[in-house]
Amino acid sequence: MNILLIDDDSLVTLSLKTILESNEDIRVTGIGECGRDAVRLFEKLKPDILLMDIRMADMNGIEAGLEILKAHPDAKILYLTTFSDDEYIVKALAMGAKGYILKQDYTAIAPALRSVLSGQSVFGQAVMEKLPSIMTSKAEKSGNNPMLSEKETELITLVAKGYNNKEIAEKIYLSEGTVRNYLSSLLEKLDLRDRTQLAVYYYTEMNK
Repeated sequence: MNILLIDDDSLVTLSLKTILESNEDIRVTGIGECGRDAVRLFEKLKPDILLMDIRMADMNGIEAGLEILKAHPDAKILYLTTFSDDEYIVKALAMGAKGYILKQDYTAIAPALRSVLSGQSVFGQAVMEKLPSIMTSKAEKSGNNPMLSEKETELITLVAKGYNNKEIAEKIYLSEGTVRNYLSSLLEKLDLRDRTQLAVYYYTEMNK
């Protein structure tokens, strides 16, 4: 897989490049040091995954991610940062990022990239520990604690496991259009924005 690596610390990017390329299936095809580099290089290189820091000068990772996803809705963005700040986690989830992991856990980066490439969403252990309280707070604010039907529960489970609409349709014997309608209704019912948040809901609220 081809990775675009963005971080404002050149020592970090060089170290990560060495660590990642020790894996035969990972190749770092580009390196940048700010959000503007991320936007420019993503357009030029079309990487499989953008691995990016958040706090950077000029344009931060969230701003860059939003701009990239606007032009490339299917872009896979995995945030790698030293900050497990609730605000950043919420913003990353809301924008449709595929994951949020901490730099300190170097051994988890390559497996996380493989998971994101396969269509899954990935959150490091420190981030996962925060998600229940974040999601609970969100639910309390919305006053939303809905009952889910058996079909809705099955659909959420398949989304959380990384299946796309076509694969879900085949598994539960529905058309892709019906699956899309179910997903739209579920997102509205649960006050969630996208599939990533739906997967997080499964792991934090349904799979405790």
